[in-house]
Amino acid sequence: MIKNISNLGDAALYCDFGNEINQKTNTKVIKYFENIKYLKIKGINNLTPSYNKLIISFDLNIINFKELKKKIEDINISEKDIKKDHKIIKIPTCCDDEFALDIERLSSKLKLTKKEILEKYLNKEYFCYMTGFIAGMPFLGDIDKKIRLERLETPRVKVPKGAVGITEQFTNIYSFESPGGWNILGSTPIKIFDQKNEKLPILINPGDRVLFYEINKKEYIKLNEKE
Repeated sequence: MIKNISNLGDAALYCDFGNEINQKTNTKVIKYFENIKYLKIKGINNLTPSYNKLIISFDLNIINFKELKKKIEDINISEKDIKKDHKIIKIPTCCDDEFALDIERLSSKLKLTKKEILEKYLNKEYFCYMTGFIAGMPFLGDIDKKIRLERLETPRVKVPKGAVGITEQFTNIYSFESPGGWNILGSTPIKIFDQKNEKLPILINPGDRVLFYEINKKEYIKLNEKE
């Protein structure tokens, strides 16, 4: 399933699953990621999964590239193994104009009304390919082709925590206030990353599925108070 394993610097191993970005390829990445974590191979100090790659950092004082490569190649994962069920997470989202910062831009560029955009976006299941950029931020796909749009030409200096954005085939949730160039069409009051929860700080993990559903501002405020 891994197309190629190579060095990445002196103390990292680069697992290449191909060039395609889709759920099937990413599910293979996730399955290897989960299996390697479960095996607890001595010397591995970090695993970084992405859309179609897996980077494994290791301690050269404990294991070398050749030894680790052999251990990874010996992992036996079949097609049926990658069909692991993950949880479905429903995310309440307020799309009132004060939260939908780029809805006018989206409407103008896509030649669709706000209602049409939201109909194509909400109440659909999106697959979590990876998390990153900022702690707990999920990269989800694939959104409807009719609402895909490039990033903002000039990124915002500050995107509010909880902002829900789209760009190209992906959608995400900003887990913290951060600079960013995604097209913002709403906000969720749900805490995506909880640093006080040491065991399970991240709400959405690779392989999970996410569904956004609309709430009004009153519901948003009420849920925000609970968080």
